[in-house]
Amino acid sequence: MQIDARVEAWASLQLVPGASPRALVALLKVFGGPQQVLGASRASLARVVREEVAAAIERGPDPAGLNQTLEWLREPGHRLIAWDDHAYPQALLSVADPPPVLYFRGREELLNSPAMAIVGSRNATPQGIETAEAFAAALSAAGLTIVSGLALGIDAAAHRGGLEGASSSIAVVGTGIDRVYPAANRSLAERVAQAGGVVSEFPVGMPPLPGNFPRRNRVISGLSRGVLVVEATLASGSLITARFAAEQGRDVFAIPGSIHSPFSKGSHRLIKDGAKLVETAQDILEELGMQGASAAKSVPLAASAQGNAERVLAALGHDPAGVDAISERSGLPVDAVCVALVELELEGRVANLPGGVYQRLR
Repeated sequence: MQIDARVEAWASLQLVPGASPRALVALLKVFGGPQQVLGASRASLARVVREEVAAAIERGPDPAGLNQTLEWLREPGHRLIAWDDHAYPQALLSVADPPPVLYFRGREELLNSPAMAIVGSRNATPQGIETAEAFAAALSAAGLTIVSGLALGIDAAAHRGGLEGASSSIAVVGTGIDRVYPAANRSLAERVAQAGGVVSEFPVGMPPLPGNFPRRNRVISGLSRGVLVVEATLASGSLITARFAAEQGRDVFAIPGSIHSPFSKGSHRLIKDGAKLVETAQDILEELGMQGASAAKSVPLAASAQGNAERVLAALGHDPAGVDAISERSGLPVDAVCVALVELELEGRVANLPGGVYQRLR
């Protein structure tokens, strides 16, 4: 990215210690832009924000931190996207406390594409992971970019599924964009950055501090038309994302599970509180007015994906069978089977029965 006075001013302002997004928003509304804020007198600033914040702005950012940020921005494909940038996601502008600055790698057009967040437990069950990946693949194929938080478990599955479809995936991270947390998702983060996008509101070099993740969660929901919770305990951070979604006027969806599983408790709580119970990706598409199966069919499938669906249908036969059995019969990996089953379900050719088994309909 080319570094000009505007970009350097935005980076400098974002790096001022103690200047929260809310304080920056207030200053920008009064002074008009980052260069004007940085050039204002301490007394003028103090009429808008606390004295200590005004003093910090007068001192300016730490030179080492600013140099680190500018060095990162000089790398090809690295971007700073601020309020006054055409690429800034318009959906975020409608929420309370939007981040004035985002750091980004990837396909900028996805930031303003229709999106669906999929979140859930880090310690997800195998069935939960399969479900998240399959829902994400179907929704991505139907025109929704899949947004999640790059955590282990459901988040990672959602990103993998999103990458299978034409609408890809965006990862919102709770660290500086130059870091990957957890490290186990490093290769996945790179795939998302290359084919989708990775975004952070935190300064370059920021470690994974606990307080970062609730802030990250409001961006996940803010970018999206709705939030789908796949598996969650009652203490899951996914419930925080769902709460932000409800406050932001987004739809909240939840997949039910066994009454005996702790990973279903959070989803069941959301459903009791008014979240929409969903059993198929088509339930979400219809709720969003995307015409369900027809929306999914409007995205051309690769020849291999079409062939997989036919192989899965043949392997299923006419008796109910689970994903593992279908995978063994067809010779396809489980993730490919899950994607094919969702496509077949959207087409009305198979049904998902209780117990995680599928029945051929025609």
